[in-house]
Amino acid sequence: MGIQDTDRTLPSNRMVFELRRDQERYQQFQQDIEASMQHFGLTEPERQAWRNMDIAGLARMGVHPYFLPQISRLFKGGGYNHNTSDAARLYAEKMGIQQEDN
Repeated sequence: MGIQDTDRTLPSNRMVFELRRDQERYQQFQQDIEASMQHFGLTEPERQAWRNMDIAGLARMGVHPYFLPQISRLFKGGGYNHNTSDAARLYAEKMGIQQEDN
């Protein structure tokens, strides 16, 4: 699951890119993920992965590696990112990364 595995045509890549840059679209995503997924034309497997917050599954589908931690921030927020933030914990959990308790 490296950069060479990125599927540049995968709608999830466009969605992450746009949500990170457009506050209005991000707010719409927070209010209605289904409408956001429809707007960007996600396939049903992509939609299921998003519903389950399956970051590893999205990686296998071809989401750009840079966007993977960004996905956890879309769900858990991006303020004060650190190893114990909700976003970092979600990313580690969904990617199967063991975290040490602090």
